[in-house]
Amino acid sequence: MGNRLKDRLIRQIRLDGPIPMSLFMQICLHDPVDGYYATRPGLGSDFTTAPELSQMFGELIGAWVAHEWQSMGTPAPFALVEYGPGRARLMSDALRILNHTPAGEALRLHLVEASPALRAIQSETLAHASPVFLDGPECLPDMPTIIVANEFLDCLPARQFAYDGDHWRERLVGLGREGTLTLGLDASDALTAPHDLNASPSAPLAEVQPGLNTLVDALAAHSKRGTLMRGLFVDYGPMDAAPSDTLRAYKAGKQVAPFAAPGEADLTVDVDFGRLKRLAMTAGLSVAGPVPQGAFLGALGLQTRLDRLIRAAPDKADDLFVGAQRLVAPSEMGERFKAICLSSPGLPDPAGFPARAG
Repeated sequence: MGNRLKDRLIRQIRLDGPIPMSLFMQICLHDPVDGYYATRPGLGSDFTTAPELSQMFGELIGAWVAHEWQSMGTPAPFALVEYGPGRARLMSDALRILNHTPAGEALRLHLVEASPALRAIQSETLAHASPVFLDGPECLPDMPTIIVANEFLDCLPARQFAYDGDHWRERLVGLGREGTLTLGLDASDALTAPHDLNASPSAPLAEVQPGLNTLVDALAAHSKRGTLMRGLFVDYGPMDAAPSDTLRAYKAGKQVAPFAAPGEADLTVDVDFGRLKRLAMTAGLSVAGPVPQGAFLGALGLQTRLDRLIRAAPDKADDLFVGAQRLVAPSEMGERFKAICLSSPGLPDPAGFPARAG
């Protein structure tokens, strides 16, 4: 059986010419008919996230939210917003903790989810919290807001640029000799590399996610309206360097060629945390991190939580320990994944991050 989205992309490129990689990713992930998120919510089959590995991840995030609500002055009500909730595992575990704190009474749950299939799962799983769905990350409610987002940024479409010896030129998705999808360089005279491209000719490939600009602008606008905001983002990518050629595709738990099965595989890129930090600071937001996920979860008390769970269920000790290790071990998620917090200016330092000087 053929791939309808691939055939459509080939026809579109044949008619209109090559397209940026960011548009290719956008179509593959979000096409309303054949896109990945519209047709196959793949968590647990195409890929596995931290909340799927251990309940402790979501529980520690819940404790973090309760702490940050306190540091914001206990506003009631406040919006707890999750970007990309997946199968709602993180939020289910977080609410288990939050509902034992005063923050649980004050929160109003909002979810940003592109997949209709996942929205259905979230509606059922989190029915007790009466979630309100938002159309996009910029659609924040007009109230004090705490945002959590795990593996959301890596799905923001990326543009790729290559240094040709004189200029940075965009890599475009076009057609190879056999009519297959392939990457090539923009040969036009219009040079379109962003002015803040964080790359050096010594590293001749660089990726930029325009969605980071849009996200930061939305958070800054929310904050500038006088509404308190704090956002926690956990994802993978380098600490302070532009990712190069990191486009990857996953299908049925295995990495596949990005152009092999458009719409049938999840697409992802590394997050440029250094650029995100610079954008946020330029926009007037306060930034903590990035820090490695292992250090962040350790500072939140993962070992204490692990010990408590083992005492309550000693027969599950091995599984609990293995799950915790996968979250924090440098050889697993502990170093590759980072946590960063973007906040309205003037708020206290967030939990889990080293105190900022001054």
